[in-house]
Amino acid sequence: MQRSASTVKRASGRNAMVVRCQAGRPAMPSLPSVAAAVATGVAASLLTANMAMAEFRLPPIDKTDPNRCDRGYVGNTIGQANAVSDKILDMRLCSYAGKDLHGRVLAGALLEGTDLSNTNLQEAVLTKAYAVKANFEGADMTNAVVDRVDFSGANLKRVKFINTVVTGASFAGADLEGSIWEDALIGSQDVGKLCENPTLTGDSRIQVGCRATRK
Repeated sequence: MQRSASTVKRASGRNAMVVRCQAGRPAMPSLPSVAAAVATGVAASLLTANMAMAEFRLPPIDKTDPNRCDRGYVGNTIGQANAVSDKILDMRLCSYAGKDLHGRVLAGALLEGTDLSNTNLQEAVLTKAYAVKANFEGADMTNAVVDRVDFSGANLKRVKFINTVVTGASFAGADLEGSIWEDALIGSQDVGKLCENPTLTGDSRIQVGCRATRK
C-alpha cells in the first residue's frame, strides 16, 4: 500500500491535506529463483529415493582373526548407548549355544547367522545389534535391553523376554513361537509389529498386549 499527499484549497480559503492511497503489487519472485527452488526439491526427492533403495552391505568376515568369536564373551565396552566402538564386534557364524553371556554389552554386534540357542543373555545390552537369521531358540533375555535390534528372520522360539526393554526392534519374518514376554517394557510401535507376526500366539500375544488373540 502506497500513500501520497497533496494540498488543495477549500472554498473557504483554507488549505486542506488530501491523502490518496494506492494499492501496490506484491513483489513476485524472479523466474531463476523459482527454477532453483524446484530443482532443489527434485534433487532432494531423488536423493531420498536413492538412499531408500540403497543395498545394505556388511563387511566381509575376517577369517584370519582367531579371536573374533572370543570377543563375544567380553563384549563391547565402548559407547554402549549408540553402538560406537573402535572395532566392529563381529560374531557372525559363531556358536555360543548354551554359553553364559550374562550382562555382556553386545551393542552394534553383527550376529547374522550366529548360534545363541539356550544362551544366558540376562541383562545383556543389544543396542543396534544386527541379528538377522540368528538362532536364539531357548535363550534367556530377562532384564536385557533390546534397542533397535534387527531380528528379521531370526529364530526366537521360547526366548524369555521377561522384564526386557524392547524399543525400535524389527521382528519381520522372525519365529516367535512360545516366546515369553512377562512384564516386558515394549514400545507402542513394537507392540504393533509383534502383534502382526503370525507366529506370536496364545499367551505370548496376551503378554505383549495384542488386542485379538490367535489360537
